[in-house]
Order: sequence, then C-alpha cells, then structure tokens
Amino acid sequence: MLWLINEGLFVVLALCVALLVIEFGFRLGRRQHASASEGLRSHLGTLQGAILGLLALLLGFTLSMAVTRFEARKALVVEEANAIGTAALRSEFLPPGNHTSARQLLADYAQARLDYFAAGVDPVRVSAALSTTQSLQDQLWAIAVANAVADPHSVPATQFSASLNDLFDLDERRRAALENHVPELVIWLLIGVTFVALAMIAYGLAIVDRRRHGSTYLFALMIVLVLATILDLDRPRRGLVQVGQGSMERVLQSLN
Repeated sequence: MLWLINEGLFVVLALCVALLVIEFGFRLGRRQHASASEGLRSHLGTLQGAILGLLALLLGFTLSMAVTRFEARKALVVEEANAIGTAALRSEFLPPGNHTSARQLLADYAQARLDYFAAGVDPVRVSAALSTTQSLQDQLWAIAVANAVADPHSVPATQFSASLNDLFDLDERRRAALENHVPELVIWLLIGVTFVALAMIAYGLAIVDRRRHGSTYLFALMIVLVLATILDLDRPRRGLVQVGQGSMERVLQSLN
C-alpha cells in the first residue's frame, strides 16, 4: 500500500498524524504533571534517549537499504547499455545482411528498454514494452541460431550468441531490481517508532511544564521528510528521485 501512495500526500498525512500524536502526548503529560516525581522525570529522560536512539538506528538502516537498492538499479542500467553495445560490436563480424539486421534490432531493443522505464506505473505501457522486448529477443536469437547452424565452428557466431545471452539475462535482473523494495513491514515499524518517539517527547515536555512545540514540530517535519525520501528512493518508477537512463540513451544514439 505504501508504494502506491503519492509522496506529497504521504507527507501531508504523516504530518497531520504527527501533530495529533504530539498534542495527545502533551495533554497526557499535563494531566500527570502535578503528581510527577523527580524519579519519573529522570526515567522519562532515559526512555526518551533510548527511543530516539532506536529511531536513529532504524532511520539509518532503512535509508541504507533504500540507497543500496537505488544504486543497484543504476548499475544495472549501465550494465545493460554496455551489453547492448557489446552485442552490436560483435554483430559486425556476422555476414553483412545479418549484421545490418542485428544492429537495427539492437537499436530497437535499446528504445524498448527506455520505453519500459518511461512507462512508469502504467500497466498497459509496461506490458507493451515487455512484449516488444520479448519479440526483439526472439528475432535477435533467430539471427544467432541461423549463423550457428550455417557454421557451427564460427567464433563470431559463438561470441554473438554469448553476448545475447548476457543481454537477455539482464532483462530479468532489471525487472527483479525494480520489484525489489525495502520490506513494507520495516517501513511501518519505522513509522510506528517515529510516532511513539514524538509522543514521548511531547509527554516529557508536559511533565516538566514546558511547551516547546516549535522545535518538536520541526523535528517531526524532518523525520517525515526522511521517511518520504526513503519511499521515493525505493520506488524507481515514480517520485522525484529517478534512475538515470543516460547510458541507455547514449548507446541508442551510437546505434542510430
């Protein structure tokens, strides 16, 4: 569910809930302010430090997971673009007719991969791009098979087939990378710890009879923005942070 929500809407909803949680914690603390002992206040300070430490640990851990997946997707784009370029270079050793056909098919393949990413979350466009990719793979493999059958001992045909095999494997690796998200349970746990920490901060302020909501609201805003950034990094098909397709665009230009 979290992967479908818009980042702006998430920030607004999370901030609204955070403000309610802060107000709830403060009012609960005000009710117990008069009866609060020095021991309770000391205990609250220790507990707040522990919860904030846990929150920092979860934020760092989750952000690291999201960044790692984002970097892996970026690396696969470069790897796939290089694989297309390698297949194009090896196709030059094929007979002239096959070389021309293979090069054009590889150019179409690069465009299909760009279309696949540009489809975003539109299932129709994604399905169309995948169908085009599969069709181009079949045509390229048919050329490789024809050359291998014509000359089973041909080194260029063998190398071209190997490059195509690597290229086709990258198709599945990119699909898997796009679907590899930070576990949603981790995100929900992080959100829950965030709200508990905000409530404890507000409760502690009320116990010592201080109403520093300005700094508390600012802290809540910072945490919510970090959460939104984690979601954005972990959703490669939407949001502000996108996986660059520059390598694929450059290989397409070279093929054309």
